[in-house]
Amino acid sequence: MYYFIGIKGSGMSALAQFMKRLGFDVKGSDVKNHFFTEKGLNDLNIEVLEYNKNNIKDDMIIVKGESIDDDNEEVKKAKELNLKIYSYTDMLGELTKKYNTITVAGCHGKTTTTSLMSHVFSNLKGCNYLIGDGSGYADKNSNYFILEACEYKRHFLNYDKDIAVITNIDLDHVDYYKDINDVIDAYQSYIDNTKKFVIVCAEDPYTKYLKSDKIKYYGLSSKYDIYADNIKYSEGGCEFDVYIDNSFYGHFNIPIYGKEILLDVLAVIASSHYMGINAINLNKSLSEFKGANRRFEETKVNENVVIDDYAHHPNEIKALFNSIKQKYPNKKIIGIFQPHTYSRTKKFTDDFVNIFKDIYKVYILDIHPAREKKEDYKDVDSYNIINKLSNGYYLDINNMDNIVEDGEYIYVIMSPNDLSIIKDNIVKKLENKDKAKIYKKI
Repeated sequence: MYYFIGIKGSGMSALAQFMKRLGFDVKGSDVKNHFFTEKGLNDLNIEVLEYNKNNIKDDMIIVKGESIDDDNEEVKKAKELNLKIYSYTDMLGELTKKYNTITVAGCHGKTTTTSLMSHVFSNLKGCNYLIGDGSGYADKNSNYFILEACEYKRHFLNYDKDIAVITNIDLDHVDYYKDINDVIDAYQSYIDNTKKFVIVCAEDPYTKYLKSDKIKYYGLSSKYDIYADNIKYSEGGCEFDVYIDNSFYGHFNIPIYGKEILLDVLAVIASSHYMGINAINLNKSLSEFKGANRRFEETKVNENVVIDDYAHHPNEIKALFNSIKQKYPNKKIIGIFQPHTYSRTKKFTDDFVNIFKDIYKVYILDIHPAREKKEDYKDVDSYNIINKLSNGYYLDINNMDNIVEDGEYIYVIMSPNDLSIIKDNIVKKLENKDKAKIYKKI
């Protein structure tokens, strides 16, 4: 029996589903609060309990989430019983040794890229996968394993991999990394312990500092190993040609939005090519991709659109807005943003301000502390951002009466946390407004 402490975490949920599909007995525990990963766990009938030391039995192997402290009552009980305890990262490291593993890393875009790649390989080759959006799948007969690999605390160095992907390098997790050079050093180590080759985005300003003869660069210029040409963006998506190693590979027409997502698709195309997948089958499979969980998830209410997205770093939000402007060029954006961690808010306040000042309105919630403590950041709160914006407003999650306006807007919810309560509230208010209009016309 594998017992997951912190099973509702997106990575932990995916890993639990993975282990269940391999035939192991799996259960776990977490807080009572609802989280979007519960659906995948419920679909596989994985039992989820609330934390209680009496849940821990002497026949269990423990998998502990990275955010779970050692003073958790279940962790303490597991240690008392002298049970085997794996961290999430250590458990994944053991699994990667058993497969032909492809890992996808990058400060932004890795979930979308991993989801795209998993979709393609599942359709065309068969594969196991773990994605940071809470998705996990395993087939005992598959030899391939596609894994989203996070750079936080250099966790991605624990994985045994044949092929590695790097979507970009950026300064995030400022509670751990000293500066951008520290981040680059981590990615260099990530490359160094890759067996075969590394597929790297050349459009990123920091990937040029990586050194290895294993690197295959992709981008939007003919000087790269893999590149897109004749690119046409439209409200229906993106059309382009792909060249690999100086030869035409194929023509693609895919419903994707924004340069950043195009680059993620190029990483998938490159990986697929080097694994023997042809362009015609690949284009068809990519065209059928429905999107990753909580990445540009759309709910349409007549002429209004509510988008739920994981974005929480300035560059992720910038990419999100670029995609929205391509797909909905004539609609104004109303943002709903929950800053994630005090350290990130402090570091990137001005970056958030520069992005949000160009949209119609932005509502900002209290900061989600995650692993941090307020007493360590007494001078940091949401008003650090709000007070620098003429279009910025504080949002109390218990009072959302004024968010929905008359007219046609894109409502964009941005947070790594589950804010379905806000999405549901906005959708309901929009539906009620439309009903009122119909009634008035009658």
